Amino acid sequence: MAVVRAPGLEPQRLTPGRTLFDYADDLRLRVPTSCLRNGYCHECVVEVHAGQEALRPRSPAEQFLRDPYRLACQALVVEDLDVDFEPLRRSPQILSDTRPRPIEPDPVVRRRGDEVLYDGEPVDRYRGHLYGLAIDLGTTTIAMDLVDLETGDSVCVTSFENPQRFGGSDVMHRITYDGGPHHGELQKAVATALNHHIAEMCHRLGFVRQEIYEITVAGNPTMRDLLFRLDVQPIGTRPYKSMVERAFLDGERTSTAWVEKSRRLGVRANIHTRVYGLPLIASQVGADTAADLVACDLLGAEGDEVTLLVDVGTNTEVVISGRGRMVAASCPAGPAFEGGLVGCGMPGYEGAIDSVRIDETGAFAWTTIGGAEPMGICGSGLVDLLAELRRTGRMSEKGVLAGGRRRNPQLQVAPDQGVTFSAEDASHLAQAKAANYCGQYLLLREFGIDPADVSRLYLAGGFANYVDAANAVAIGFLAPVPEDRIVKVGNAALQGAREVLISRGRRRKLEAAVAGIEHVELETVPEFFDAFVDGCMFRPMPSRVLDR
Repeated sequence: MAVVRAPGLEPQRLTPGRTLFDYADDLRLRVPTSCLRNGYCHECVVEVHAGQEALRPRSPAEQFLRDPYRLACQALVVEDLDVDFEPLRRSPQILSDTRPRPIEPDPVVRRRGDEVLYDGEPVDRYRGHLYGLAIDLGTTTIAMDLVDLETGDSVCVTSFENPQRFGGSDVMHRITYDGGPHHGELQKAVATALNHHIAEMCHRLGFVRQEIYEITVAGNPTMRDLLFRLDVQPIGTRPYKSMVERAFLDGERTSTAWVEKSRRLGVRANIHTRVYGLPLIASQVGADTAADLVACDLLGAEGDEVTLLVDVGTNTEVVISGRGRMVAASCPAGPAFEGGLVGCGMPGYEGAIDSVRIDETGAFAWTTIGGAEPMGICGSGLVDLLAELRRTGRMSEKGVLAGGRRRNPQLQVAPDQGVTFSAEDASHLAQAKAANYCGQYLLLREFGIDPADVSRLYLAGGFANYVDAANAVAIGFLAPVPEDRIVKVGNAALQGAREVLISRGRRRKLEAAVAGIEHVELETVPEFFDAFVDGCMFRPMPSRVLDR
């Protein structure tokens, strides 16, 4: 008897002649759609882990997808074979923790009696709420904060997986995808996902989307410009600059910020709603890093104290600020610490191993998000695992696992659940870690300081909020700044997007500060190759970088 399966659910008997959407209904599996399952909205993307051969060939509506992705409403089962699938959109661990602080509201949108004003001009009658939406548009996950523009208070925070994953797990693959025959599909996917979650908030909180009057977006240059329907191809080739940045450098624009009407982007809000894309800094250092600077109060570089900001993600950004100078760089870390390339790697969903220890008997002890049965290992768990393997001597600093004479030896981290870690996994993580290492090491050298000279290291972004800082330093993932100077700032990009949403003053200050930041292209630094090789080693970064 053939069955259809989805993770964590009881398998159902499979009968040819039904679609995967039909089986999702049977499994009570939430798959989004807004076109009544006719293949138009492209929201119901699913990932087919096994049983592709049981499905009919792709319909014309699915031509924008590659294996292993299908549209649930189009994927008709035609063979009596087992099928294993899951929706592309899953619910990640929400990183909504920020460092809340009182801000006097000074938004672009205000109320005068029963009139709603946009920059002083009447645009609507007051409907009961004056809302804005701050968005952190990440490569892997998207976070949204619904904000009361009259009080500055956060009303609701939600987070979900970026549905653009069918175009690749990193920005370079998505740039290539968007330049092909299916141009526009990535923008459509993210716009429909935003609309889906806006509608959910409206239903849950009892308001209408027309009460959202402004949206601010923080994201790397590729993610931001894809949403705005801009040509992202220049970002994928040297000198890796957005068309917006090029226009700014040529004197054609006064800022790298971008504003557009929401309806032109397909985002459903008030008909007058504008979407403000925070300014890009330079090259791959984007609006998400700009938002971090707002949240961490790094819009000036006065004083003798030096601050290091590290925003860890698929692309890791590093900024050093102080002594009258701000320097920034981007490191293409890739998706290894966010669930990609590692055999049992996964994003921070329920069931992900998020911490690992090896006890005195050599056995693995771990915890999982939500206390669920382990399904894989997320970024914070991978950092712990690497540090523990080094501490116990079960892995060399070159990433060679004990007993590594076999071609690709595997460790059984959670043997009952099939969660393993291999030498190949260690190799992928070494290269991802090396990118983070290079960004910090080379920027410290460029700035002329050692790690001990850093007064504060702000650690921002996805799994960085959950990572064990001591373990991250031990494997060379973070610069060896004294642990009491390392501050986790949660989702600083979302907080920064919220602050520029409710404060025109911060918005103006940010645009002015960004123009004065020096950008370092790491690949052009003479020491880059040597630093990358050193960074591939699982050992701490030298405490003195200036003497090397």
